[in-house]
Amino acid sequence: MNEKMTRYRWTICSLIFFATTINYLDRAVISLLKSTLSAEFHWSETDYADIVIVFQLCYAFGLLGVGGLIDRVGTKVGYAWATVLWSFAAIGHALANSTMGFMVARGFLGVTEAGNFPSAIKTVAEWFPKKERALATGIFNSGTNVGAILAPLTVPFIAAAWGWQWAFILTGLIGFIWLVLWYFLYDAPKNNPNVSQAELNHILSDGDEPIEAEDSTPKLSWFQLLGFKQTWAFALGKFLTDPVWWFYLFWMPDFLEKQYNLSKTQIAFPIAIAYTMATIGSIAGGWLPMYFIKNGKSVAAARKTAMFIYALCVIPVISAQYLGAINMWLAIGVIGLAMAAHQAWSANIFTTVSDMFPKNATASVTGIGGMFGALGGILIAKSAGKLFDYYKLVGDKATGYLIMFLICGFVYLLAWTLMHFLVSAAKK
Repeated sequence: MNEKMTRYRWTICSLIFFATTINYLDRAVISLLKSTLSAEFHWSETDYADIVIVFQLCYAFGLLGVGGLIDRVGTKVGYAWATVLWSFAAIGHALANSTMGFMVARGFLGVTEAGNFPSAIKTVAEWFPKKERALATGIFNSGTNVGAILAPLTVPFIAAAWGWQWAFILTGLIGFIWLVLWYFLYDAPKNNPNVSQAELNHILSDGDEPIEAEDSTPKLSWFQLLGFKQTWAFALGKFLTDPVWWFYLFWMPDFLEKQYNLSKTQIAFPIAIAYTMATIGSIAGGWLPMYFIKNGKSVAAARKTAMFIYALCVIPVISAQYLGAINMWLAIGVIGLAMAAHQAWSANIFTTVSDMFPKNATASVTGIGGMFGALGGILIAKSAGKLFDYYKLVGDKATGYLIMFLICGFVYLLAWTLMHFLVSAAKK
């Protein structure tokens, strides 16, 4: 591939990184305003958990349909509409004047934000050969961390200066900037007049493997895809591990406020440090399997080995509560390591979809797995809300988080084991 097209491919990767950053910035705003909104609307921990659950439930059902929709209308149109709608949903939070109003706004945000990852994964599958997809996915997926870094560095200060409504409005408006760039810069390879046949062959091939035919395989329905063990491997992997990231996203600000009595603006720096570590993990997580492939491992073996390493790197988070009693930064260190390992894991679990399925099914399978991940997020949100309310009543604010960190530490090894056996069984 010539240098011009190589630059263009990574420009596309930058665009989906930008979209993912906005996606996570918009969804993270409410966690940073939790104490402000809880005081104004008299929320309990369970009330807040229920608002989180509405988002996750709508996100789950949004993913159920949006993957197939993206596969039908294409990434350019589908991604654009998803971003427009979730930007309006983010701004709509400023109009909420009751708990029910926030539930409606979160529900609309959940449905529309579901378009990001199926669109992004399909875009990577369209523009990158298999051996480069984990790196490209790791780069765009690091946008989740950058969005979560920008949120604590901006949202508390905007809310303090102009009120919480403007925090939702200003972050929501950013999506329209991306929309202009996407409209003028993006085209699928087959629609791009600057892509030669040799360049298209490079995108569709993977080294010595045969060239993939984009449209040679029949499109599969959602129910047909559920008949594949590979689909269930991806779905169960997401169901078990996605909730851990939801937990960090929606409860880490609360953890820092309660455990260390930090103010809303004081939590900005430690959260930014943790998400910066996660950003590094996301990119490194995409690089490691590519390194294994270059050194002779097959794509499947490289992916599996890398994911096992990442699952082991999460385990130290079980000590966060004990280390945090010594020094807050020790807790931030092990949480940041776990978040980095999660993002490395995420970069690879997403890529398993394009490894195992044809391009015309990637968005659909990504949507199915994302739906299962969101359902797992609902389970962990409800459990966390009940758990924290219970320990709040008994005057113990530490044990609830200890239990949650134990779950977060060991669930990746369980997910890796289930995925390994399901994929192995599918090959027999």
